[in-house]
Amino acid sequence: MSAKHPIVAITGSSGAGTTSVTRTFENIFRRESVKAAIVEGDSFHRHDRNSMKVAMAEAEAAGNRNFSHFGEDANLFAELEALFRDYGEAGVGQSRKYLHDAVEAAPYKQEPGTFTPWETLPDSELLFYEGLHGGVTTEKVDIARHVDLLIGVVPVINLEWIQKLHRDKNTRGYSTEAVTDVILRRMNEYVHYICPQFTRTHINFQRVPVVDTSDPFIARTIPSPDESLVVIRFANPTGFDFPYLLSMLHDSFMSRANTLVVPGGKMELAMQLIFTPMILRLMERRKKSYAI
Repeated sequence: MSAKHPIVAITGSSGAGTTSVTRTFENIFRRESVKAAIVEGDSFHRHDRNSMKVAMAEAEAAGNRNFSHFGEDANLFAELEALFRDYGEAGVGQSRKYLHDAVEAAPYKQEPGTFTPWETLPDSELLFYEGLHGGVTTEKVDIARHVDLLIGVVPVINLEWIQKLHRDKNTRGYSTEAVTDVILRRMNEYVHYICPQFTRTHINFQRVPVVDTSDPFIARTIPSPDESLVVIRFANPTGFDFPYLLSMLHDSFMSRANTLVVPGGKMELAMQLIFTPMILRLMERRKKSYAI
């Protein structure tokens, strides 16, 4: 953690909705004139699209059916920790982009599924990470310890699968069978690498549908925000003005002393109300650290 060079990380699995949360933070940064360097977790995958297919085939031939983007072998955990460490110490670091589709790839004149070259981060006041592994800790790395504000985005598992199925089928052209195979392949590493992060987060957002999602593999639509509740868990509730949040978020309630439940349609507003003052406090702490 660093007063001069704070790090905010959004962590959640594929299909969890972390990209939507990133847009909310981009709005906060723009409104409050915070200069943020934004890093996508996919840029720290070890393999591009073609080499990942080769690596998966080799792993499967060796009897490993659990090799996936969720685990240590398919990612550059040491490099991600080095980025967080270097940024916290000096506000510097190296990153790149993973080009998911033709639209993203076109400006770089590269093929989709490839990485851009590594580049030095632009001058910034804060590092913002969004991806799978912002709170990972293993025997070799401790990425979570470098993060000043760690946020988990964790829909209930059936909703997460529905969101992934619809995204991968509609925007990436995958079949239901192909997406199902990916979900099954990832399950072991989901349990060992993704889930443990949510015990290290400062705040978790978990969207819970209030419609039937019993069989996510046949769901024709994603439950809308108005068909959901959002459970917001604060690891340390001290300092949060819950009466104010309850007054501003109509139909919200406290289910526990550290847990706020809001209507799904109010999730973005809740994030704005909760995180704007937290970002401003990080910026004030940064300003004071330079004045010493």
